Amino acid sequence: MKKKLSFNQNLLIGSLLFGLFFGAGNLIFPVQMGQQAGNHTLIATIGFLITGVGLPILGIIASALSRSESLFDMARPVGTKYSTIFTCLLYLTIGPLFAIPRTATVAFEVGIHPFISDENLKLGLIIFSLIFFAITIYFSLKPGQILDWVGKFLTPTFIVLLSILLIATFVSPMGHVSDYAAQGNYVAKPLFTGLLDGYNTMDALASVAFAIIIISNIQKLGVTDPRSIAVETTKSGLVSVAGMAIIYASLAYMGATSLGSVSRADNGGSILSMVSNHYFGFVGKVLLAAIVIVACVKTAIGLITSCSEMFSEMFPKSISYKKYAIAFTLFSFVIANFGLSNLIKFSIPVLMFLYPLVITLILLSILAPFIKKQSDVYKWTTGLTIIAAVFDFLKALPESLQGSVVTNIVSFAAKYLPGFNYGFGWILPALCGFIIGLIIWGVRGNKSTTV
Repeated sequence: MKKKLSFNQNLLIGSLLFGLFFGAGNLIFPVQMGQQAGNHTLIATIGFLITGVGLPILGIIASALSRSESLFDMARPVGTKYSTIFTCLLYLTIGPLFAIPRTATVAFEVGIHPFISDENLKLGLIIFSLIFFAITIYFSLKPGQILDWVGKFLTPTFIVLLSILLIATFVSPMGHVSDYAAQGNYVAKPLFTGLLDGYNTMDALASVAFAIIIISNIQKLGVTDPRSIAVETTKSGLVSVAGMAIIYASLAYMGATSLGSVSRADNGGSILSMVSNHYFGFVGKVLLAAIVIVACVKTAIGLITSCSEMFSEMFPKSISYKKYAIAFTLFSFVIANFGLSNLIKFSIPVLMFLYPLVITLILLSILAPFIKKQSDVYKWTTGLTIIAAVFDFLKALPESLQGSVVTNIVSFAAKYLPGFNYGFGWILPALCGFIIGLIIWGVRGNKSTTV
């Protein structure tokens, strides 16, 4: 039995992990954050890296440390019904409802839109997304080769292409970060705003989903001991962490300095387009199209693969992996044609609800060797977190959906939940639930149910 991977194999797994994570939102959100944060970009970027890089890697490590083969296994100590519902909700969010369609819409908005007139945008999106998802499903129907396609080919290609644009940003800066004042929430609370911006990448959610792909590929390379898998997962994760952190910081710098040569924009895709045009003209548009399409295709492949594998394992008697992959792809094609702005607007409330639950599950899983997956600890922590997460969900709803009842509930939460206005009102309830669970476990003499 093999105990560890070689250095090259760690790099390959790290490349796969980076490739699965770094897709649509990873390109557009740090650029937009940088332009809005201005002279507060550094501290905002630190916040972004905590949730956009730190949490995803913790998710992968947590899955390995808790010896969980899937998100369903990680959440099962809370209860089988909860685990099933939570797993389905999370996979649908990072799958056909939001993240998979977003890969196509971002690729189109950033890479193809500059070449198409406004009157042809709808037709152009339909044609592009049809081709995009045809390519994606072709590779997704052969999940056994994902390590080669994403780890060996697509990720290195993406890094080379993006590096050309990032190097130009540093060699010939468009402006100076200190020259531009912060805007909006970045003025008074740049760190907390950056933390919440990191949510938009959906990577922490994806980490507990991608874990099944990473762990299975490590096993295919010969490492089968659970402890060794955890160690190799961590080592490979460090490769991904380093790459993601460098690129995120560089993109934020690009956004912060862009105002020296381009105008403000309401989304990162437009900023990227203007920046690439500034440096390389028409060639820059072609370069950017190649960057974003490669980035989004590889992430879409990973998302469709992980979603289809999870659902086929959870419900083995209903639909096969192949049928799930085709169904998710077709549904994503339909949703993608509603447009990027609509997808982002309606995904934010769902993310604000799911993220506290994912973060607490990751932390509980990391502590699994010490708390022994104790059911009471998991249930109380998760139960009180759900209540606080509902408040976050209501607060993030579009104004058109916020009536007087929702407004009153949000006002109540803002008054009595510390940190709620910063997006972290769930921390105190989660901590209280964890302590209550530990007390109950202790009172019962450490004999209550474990999973």
